[in-house]
Amino acid sequence: MITMISKKLFFLLLFFITCVVGGIGVASYFGFIEIEIPLATLRVQQPIKITQEAIESDVAALSNVEQNFTGVRAFFVSLAQEKGGVYAFEVLKQAPVPPNTDLHLLGHAVGDELYKQQGLDGMQYCNHDFRNACSHSIVVGALLATGMDVFGKVNDVCKKAPGGPGAYTMCFHGLGHGVLAYVDYDVPQAVALCKKVGTEEYHNEEIDQCIGGMVMEMYGGINDPKAWEAKKDLFLSPTDPLKMCKAAYMPESAKVLCYSYITPFIFDAAGAQNGNPTPDIYPKAFSYCDEVTDTRQRNSCYGGLGKEFIVLSQDRDIRRIEDTPNDKLMLTASWCDLAPKNEAKIACLLTVVDSLYWGGENDPQVSVRYCSLLESGEPKSACFSHLFQITTYYQPDKQIRKTICDAVPSDFIKQCEQILF
Repeated sequence: MITMISKKLFFLLLFFITCVVGGIGVASYFGFIEIEIPLATLRVQQPIKITQEAIESDVAALSNVEQNFTGVRAFFVSLAQEKGGVYAFEVLKQAPVPPNTDLHLLGHAVGDELYKQQGLDGMQYCNHDFRNACSHSIVVGALLATGMDVFGKVNDVCKKAPGGPGAYTMCFHGLGHGVLAYVDYDVPQAVALCKKVGTEEYHNEEIDQCIGGMVMEMYGGINDPKAWEAKKDLFLSPTDPLKMCKAAYMPESAKVLCYSYITPFIFDAAGAQNGNPTPDIYPKAFSYCDEVTDTRQRNSCYGGLGKEFIVLSQDRDIRRIEDTPNDKLMLTASWCDLAPKNEAKIACLLTVVDSLYWGGENDPQVSVRYCSLLESGEPKSACFSHLFQITTYYQPDKQIRKTICDAVPSDFIKQCEQILF
């Protein structure tokens, strides 16, 4: 009997959004896109007319900068400052970048400039591209700029994030990054501040998401590396990667997401070099989760590796997840199969589905393809059951639900229809 991963995990999937055309007019004709953005909105020197021709010109200019993260980041920060964050995100969506470039962090860099230009109003342009990096930047920027006043506004602001149910809660994941930096990387203090954002409407999911973002921020101190360096040894152990999740200050309800986001620490403890895990360390990485006694939390720990696998298989390019070719999908499944225990293999496979579907924001057909490619029996059955269950939460549109049931193998059609209709 497969124990399904909690709905809390549907929101995680962990790292990455771009701010594009939510809320502004778009015309597409003669092979190019034109977006009118008024001067008062972007606070740049000239009104901006974004065309495909302009985007291609700036994409070409990118080839003249140093092809590493520092050089590419500087290019996009300068572009956002000159032509606006919305425009820079459009270029980032199309630009070739060096392999293994963290697109989520590039999205954060552009989002930081968007916040400087528009403040909290910038949230209207933040969708799920780059795995919610834009909404993360908006709330982090507001917290670091205005302090505690943000806690009286953040719930309303996050509701403005374009997208489905996951867009709201992922906004609080971003807040968690900022909260930890705000308290100079004192983890218990950050947990206490995250507790201020919970609501009955969302069953306090905001708290757990905020803490999840805090856990991720503790990996390298993205927002203040010097403050992180001064505090990290108090809360991190190179030989005990689960230390934060097991600590007394970690609320029980937040541990599911904590174990999901603790994955980079696990990879490093297992032997990853310079933050770049390779398949030879995956069996050892899975084994760290064996010590977690609670079933849901343990499956979340196992599954955390799966959420990273789909990104690693794409050389960290998260812009075209829906177009992932079958060989990459099968590579991801083969990495899950390296888990020594069957429980870990299944948890890993199911979280790959979550990562592909990304809170219902991505085209579900890539998830259908993935499940269809898996080995018949428990892996394929568990995969489709999980996909159907998360669809009931994320996708209310009956026509889209029908396209899912129409696409699944014949022996899963009846189950699909029973669950989705």
